[in-house]
Amino acid sequence: MSSKTSSKASGSSSNNSIMSAEFFEAIEAIEKEKGIPREYMEDKIRQALTTAFKRDNPDCEDNVFVDIDEEKKTVVMTVQKTVVEDAELEDPSHQMTLDEAKRYSRKAHVGDVVSIPVETRKFGRIAAQAAKQVIIQGIREAERGIIYDEFTSKEHEILTGIVSRVEPRTGSVSIKISSNSEFTEAMLSPTERIRGEELVEGDRIKVYVVEVRKSTRGPQVLISRTHPGLVKRLFELEVPEIFDGTVEIRSIAREAGSRTKMAVLSSDPEVDPIGACVGPKGGRVAAIVNELGGEKIDIIKYSEDPEQYIASALSPAEVISVDILEEGRSCRVVVPDSQLSLAIGKEGQNARLAAKLTGYKIDIKPASAAD
Repeated sequence: MSSKTSSKASGSSSNNSIMSAEFFEAIEAIEKEKGIPREYMEDKIRQALTTAFKRDNPDCEDNVFVDIDEEKKTVVMTVQKTVVEDAELEDPSHQMTLDEAKRYSRKAHVGDVVSIPVETRKFGRIAAQAAKQVIIQGIREAERGIIYDEFTSKEHEILTGIVSRVEPRTGSVSIKISSNSEFTEAMLSPTERIRGEELVEGDRIKVYVVEVRKSTRGPQVLISRTHPGLVKRLFELEVPEIFDGTVEIRSIAREAGSRTKMAVLSSDPEVDPIGACVGPKGGRVAAIVNELGGEKIDIIKYSEDPEQYIASALSPAEVISVDILEEGRSCRVVVPDSQLSLAIGKEGQNARLAAKLTGYKIDIKPASAAD
């Protein structure tokens, strides 16, 4: 019975090499500059060369191999065929006769597997073009993957961006954002812009990363200036007690560009949560208000007692009483007649934000009509 050893064709591998030393230098440079592993690029090149060869040789499927030797700086493609008797030759794409095999290996026997190098003069130009395209495409895919991974880790965080373009017709703003050494362009849509905020090219602004999606054109980073999470992260940056967990933000209700209500709670009885957020001479909250273009911020103390919590949420209005109703999460609030407009707020904003903050539907009545 014949042995199943694999025999390689004789001849200089450098003569049959598809690539040159410059090819390996280019891969090394890409790895250093863009952080794309050479193993990734080499795998892409194997796929490209194999696909290019199979395009002209469709019968060859699983017997085409590409050997990349970094030490010798060679890339050699071979087709492996099994040596058979003349009368047994049925599939020329996978089999060869003993006489044919002897041209490549004098020691070949029936049953051996012989590796036949693909001649560069027949395949070199096509292979080089295919390899060039796959390198370009591979770099793009790898870069997109690196950017996607980097910005996915920044979801629900704040990043600083630079306004690169403002579309006057639609109001969309293109912003160049960075994370570590990675950069990408993100679009701030009109609905995610703070109302009344004027932005011009070159402005540095903070944006909240809502989500990162994959798309055919690369990672799509969804950013916002109106999301309540932006206010939360800004306070974490400005207030050490929030950053270290002593003070906790329990809830935020926001109408961007106009007003925000925020409920806070301290785990340390000696730390005033509201005072910590306001800061010495109001410096901490003033910095955040400035970042948000003058947006008003009401900071209240969170309470497990819903009546007390709802009364605080309606500040700066005074509250006489809060009655929690049985049907659903709703309540009736009584305020002094003089405080009714303040409790409701301009266009109902104060009551609306208090309802969002507490999760209760609030029915406000003046004291004169409470009965």
